Amino acid sequence: MTQFLFVTDLDNTLVGNDHALARLNQHLSQHREEYGSCIVYATGRSPTLYRQLTTERLLLEPDILVPSVGTAIYFKGTETPDPEWISKLSQNWNREQVVAIAAHFADLQTQPPDEQTPFKASYFLAETVAAAVLPKLESALKQQGLDIQLVYSSGRDLDILPRQGNKGSATRFLQQRLNIPPERTVMCGDSGNDLSFFQQNQEARGIIVGNAQPELLEWHQANPSPNRYLAHSHCAAGILEGLLHFGFLSQPNPAAK
Repeated sequence: MTQFLFVTDLDNTLVGNDHALARLNQHLSQHREEYGSCIVYATGRSPTLYRQLTTERLLLEPDILVPSVGTAIYFKGTETPDPEWISKLSQNWNREQVVAIAAHFADLQTQPPDEQTPFKASYFLAETVAAAVLPKLESALKQQGLDIQLVYSSGRDLDILPRQGNKGSATRFLQQRLNIPPERTVMCGDSGNDLSFFQQNQEARGIIVGNAQPELLEWHQANPSPNRYLAHSHCAAGILEGLLHFGFLSQPNPAAK
């Protein structure tokens, strides 16, 4: 057993099975204490909604928080986003221009204020029209010289982000910052906003929980990799299953499916 970088989504990945979460917390807490492993929460939630979740579920305090789909990084002990990461995201990004262009698309419904950040414009978009709307929206944004990406997940949630503003790029940034190699990195997810984890970190180890959304399962099946594991179990139980599979934990996995 040695140090590793543990990066996980929260809703329906780490969170969703309280009994399994308690067991996983025990394993991770012990591993962090003994080997210095680093726990990172990479979530679509804003900092405000993340804090709300901590009052509802028993979560370990992370070493690093990556909220708002990778558009901020908070190291433990600080209340301000990492300035180096902010500098990277700022290149060719203009949120006011993004919002102005998106306003011309009637099918986009603006998400609540808590979901809007300086580097994320978030909307609801019905799955029935998404295939027609997304290419037109992306083209309109890029024609204005904006270096953006669209992240659509769970059949309704659309985030317009800087090109580097995603969970995968944030994970690569942390690997370099912490000097932890890809083979000692494990990433866990369940939906479309976790795709960048696996697309941009192919040498790292990936765990897709058994309750993953169709968009992630379809991509996984079309892009198989020995470095990626599709768990049978759901949520934290699936993470435990995957950590055992890759040898990050040596204890027998007691998780019930």
